[in-house]
Amino acid sequence: MSQSTGVEIKPDVMGHPSQLFVIFFTEMWERFSYYGMRALLIMFLTASIMDGGWGWPREHAFAIFGTYVSLVYLSTIVGGYLADQKIGYRYAILIGALLMTLGHGCMAFETPFFVYLGLTLLVIGSGFFKPNMTSIISEMYKNHPEKKDGAYTIFYMGVNAGAFLGILLCGYLGEKIGWSLGFGLAGIFMLFGLLQFWFAQGIFGDIGLQPTGDKFATTDREGEDNQRNPFTTTEKVLGGISAFLALSWIINDPVSVISNGEINLYGFMDNIVGGISGANLMILTALVLFLVILFLRVPRYATITRDRMLAVIFFCFVTIFFWAIFEQAPGSLTIFARDYTDRVLEGGAGTTFKIVNSLMAIIPLLILNYALFQLFRKTFGKYALSNLFLAISFAIIWVITIWMLWNQFNEAAPEVPASWFGVLNSLFIIAFAPLFSKWWESKYNPNANIKYAIGMGLLALGMAMVAIGSSGIKAGATTASVSMIWLVLVYLFHTLGELCISPVSLSLVSKLVPGRMIAFMFSIYYLAIAAGMKLAAVFGGKSEGIAAEHGLSYFFWILTIIAIVLAVLCAITYPIVKKLMHGVK
Repeated sequence: MSQSTGVEIKPDVMGHPSQLFVIFFTEMWERFSYYGMRALLIMFLTASIMDGGWGWPREHAFAIFGTYVSLVYLSTIVGGYLADQKIGYRYAILIGALLMTLGHGCMAFETPFFVYLGLTLLVIGSGFFKPNMTSIISEMYKNHPEKKDGAYTIFYMGVNAGAFLGILLCGYLGEKIGWSLGFGLAGIFMLFGLLQFWFAQGIFGDIGLQPTGDKFATTDREGEDNQRNPFTTTEKVLGGISAFLALSWIINDPVSVISNGEINLYGFMDNIVGGISGANLMILTALVLFLVILFLRVPRYATITRDRMLAVIFFCFVTIFFWAIFEQAPGSLTIFARDYTDRVLEGGAGTTFKIVNSLMAIIPLLILNYALFQLFRKTFGKYALSNLFLAISFAIIWVITIWMLWNQFNEAAPEVPASWFGVLNSLFIIAFAPLFSKWWESKYNPNANIKYAIGMGLLALGMAMVAIGSSGIKAGATTASVSMIWLVLVYLFHTLGELCISPVSLSLVSKLVPGRMIAFMFSIYYLAIAAGMKLAAVFGGKSEGIAAEHGLSYFFWILTIIAIVLAVLCAITYPIVKKLMHGVK
């Protein structure tokens, strides 16, 4: 990325510049496609062949799902590097959007070849797309750091608006009509996101254009240094070995599980060291090598940069466990909704759901249309084609939404789709994000450590809710009829915790690392998320065995305790991390 002068921060749309809302809607459609497909994947894999699925055991589905979402975030390291050093943020976003459009289209065919090809294209496309949207925002606000937390929270509202609509509509079509329709709809709106961004590029000025290497030499951000820290040959070798071992483990895991151990790249190393499996030995080795690289590199940075990077490492460590617990949503919590929750609503309960669900669908759409109208007022004259694609996409959304609601109102006793509970997270984000944005911009804005402590505490509270709700389910039970209220409470508290951590993390990384390393360091942050995603799948894969032996509640209490421990750790390390941050808040 070239060293741009940024854009002038004019409060054109809801107190932020128009450029932020171009990114807002582009990211919204990408999240629509990602979360819409993600909401269906595990259910499609585990659904019986009679129901159009593949009839896989849960452990197999969790294994491939965990590998997919991990690779989505791992690929951002390559995408972030190429954007920083070679092609710039904008072209990286366009390449990623095109690949993801093709990937979602492949998923609609439902055959093994096309599903695996689609997942591969989605992984590569996400690597180009994901780290670079946030990098553009960082450049936009680099001269206005006091506005960053609010900007990232508004951006995160767009992320969750897309997730909300994707889960709601793709989930309904996939579960009620056919899996291919749900997967196909995801691809259509990824294409709309691509076209909307392509025809509005000029609004960003020179931000995100192809980088020129000599412009990385200077920086104008307070507290940064110009000291280079190139990788040594030893670090490159260790990094290559670590990356190979980690990547091969992530790919080997579902292959080994699905083949029942018949295909196992590291099977020959089983029990070589203290009874540890060969696969686990390899991932532990990769982790140790990664820590060695950090130990060698970090001390060579100038003092302020070094300390701030240590702070980033601490927050990345906590982030791993946050996502490992939070991402039970598409896995164990969705299975809990499908198999253990009473989702058939009769009489007054059914009528109440129809009304509430209608309001849930229509009110956010009206809010989004208000933001869309405000953007049109400022940009239609110069970027009419981009706005036209936005208008068409929202027209299609309205048609599908009204059709879905009409069908639900004609059902005597509606059955709530298992994927529907996932929309609660996005709905609560949309509802509470503006309040949190104002909080972060007020004089009561807490330090990052305290935000993390609050977030992990809320995460623990949410898990405690489902642990209490499932306490009556006996060990080994395959079905139950638990009240829906427990899942509603889980998503409420988890969403509030997410608002304390996820959007704030994006802002924090952009403030703590040198400008020349923004996209790459975002990729390192996504590496932590990738580890959390795979750990979430590992946890989810163990849930069935734990439930059979101790009961499902026992599994959720384990996750509750982990979250509590991390919340306490964040709180007690506040003085240390605050010092490492050197004034960054």
